[in-house]
Amino acid sequence: MRKLLITISFLGLALTIIPAFLVYHEIIDFANHKTLALIGTLLWLSTAPFWMNKKQPSNP
Repeated sequence: MRKLLITISFLGLALTIIPAFLVYHEIIDFANHKTLALIGTLLWLSTAPFWMNKKQPSNP
């Protein structure tokens, strides 16, 4: 479950950052950038708190 949350979190983070570069290179327009960045932000903020700053169980 933790690995799934981490994967979704980083997918959201990528959706927040990558569209800015795509707009800069005129691959997508700004309206698409806003939509993708909003989806990425929501993904990141809804999944990251559940796995960040949690201690890993130690294996004896």
